[in-house]
Amino acid sequence: MANNVVEETRRQLKEYRTSTSSQMTQGSVQEFAQIPEVDWPKPLADEAFYGVLGELTKAISPHTEADEAALLVNFLCAFGNVIGDKPFFQIEADKHSTRLFIVLVGATGGGGRKGTATSYVRKIFREINEEWVKKIQTGLSSGEGLIWAVRDEIRKTRIDKKTGETTEELIDEGVADKRLLVIEGEFASTLRVMGREGNTLSAVLRNAWDFGDLQTLTKNSPAKATGAHISVLANITPEELTRYLTESESFNGFANRFMFCCTKRSKFLPRGSHLDDSKLAPIIEKLKDAVKFVTHTEEITRSEETWQLWEEVYPALTDGRSGLIGALTSRADAIVTRISNIYALADQSDIVEPDHLLAALAVWTYIEDSTRYIFQNRTGDYIADRIYKVLQQKGVLTRTEIRDLFDRHQPTARITGALEMLENDGLIKKDKKSTDGRYTELWSLKGTSVA
Repeated sequence: MANNVVEETRRQLKEYRTSTSSQMTQGSVQEFAQIPEVDWPKPLADEAFYGVLGELTKAISPHTEADEAALLVNFLCAFGNVIGDKPFFQIEADKHSTRLFIVLVGATGGGGRKGTATSYVRKIFREINEEWVKKIQTGLSSGEGLIWAVRDEIRKTRIDKKTGETTEELIDEGVADKRLLVIEGEFASTLRVMGREGNTLSAVLRNAWDFGDLQTLTKNSPAKATGAHISVLANITPEELTRYLTESESFNGFANRFMFCCTKRSKFLPRGSHLDDSKLAPIIEKLKDAVKFVTHTEEITRSEETWQLWEEVYPALTDGRSGLIGALTSRADAIVTRISNIYALADQSDIVEPDHLLAALAVWTYIEDSTRYIFQNRTGDYIADRIYKVLQQKGVLTRTEIRDLFDRHQPTARITGALEMLENDGLIKKDKKSTDGRYTELWSLKGTSVA
């Protein structure tokens, strides 16, 4: 790899981080409400299409209306799952596997072409590993259900009341192959059920991303799973995502394990397009060879040149920004590490080279830009976001009208806190209007006049 490519990537990353971080010193609300509207992410940089997975994406792209970015992250996720949990990269006490959680975010119906991108996972990887395709399942509704799909064998100890002898009985053989790719076409449904009291899915998914050892304390659910290798590919619209992703899930470490990827129709192909399978055959053979290579691979390392590049980008990846976007992108270093692992293993290498890291950084840049686009002008606080949005539409609201926005179901203290947050960040202001000796509290956008 030419040194000028590394230097150019370092320069662009430094410029990008410097320009965006200067906009992030005004507080969690102001940082996104007062900067110019965020544009749709720029196309993936060429570095993202490194290696066989990039080659696969470029071969399919002309023949589908799916977004190139969506295709690539689907293939990264699928390859990361098909190779299992044996390979790992260790930093301190943490072992980073190749599990990815990805959410494709695009318009409903054909506008986003989210399902089109995901459908190629089954088509391509059936040729690579037909048995693994059986490990693709749909539906995320409960933690117990997810554990059951990758459960260990279940045994029960029985005691003979007469003799006192104990025997072990096999209740369930469990699942030997712990790989699982969950495809969720309606991620909004998942987010809704997670909000129900007692639902354990959020906690189980977090453990699935981290360790793969899963268990709940539910009395009637004895199943547990060890060494589970679970990846997630989900689809949702921007409106559904910002509506149903709760404040707690945004900040409790659930959402930042996911990669939010903007996707839209790349082109119109009213007559479809014929993809010659013979052109894919050499690429599929490379992927088959890569899967075989991984069976003999355990620990992944980095070359010295890669470590030097990592030292350059690490501060920017871990800068601890505040606000909603900061919370959603706070696992950048871990996710970039996992993506670079996948690029290396697909390249039949147990050493992450600079090309692999540069590819991962290019993908992450698109993911971070997607996150900014999707969640722009949002604080992560539902009450504050709702008030600010309505004020943008109506200009002025009384305190009573603000209370009625929530059907009077929100405590006064909760609304007061949201108003103070917006006011302290210089987004809204409070006025008082005297009517018949009584004062009416009026709230409006900062800089507007109240008659």
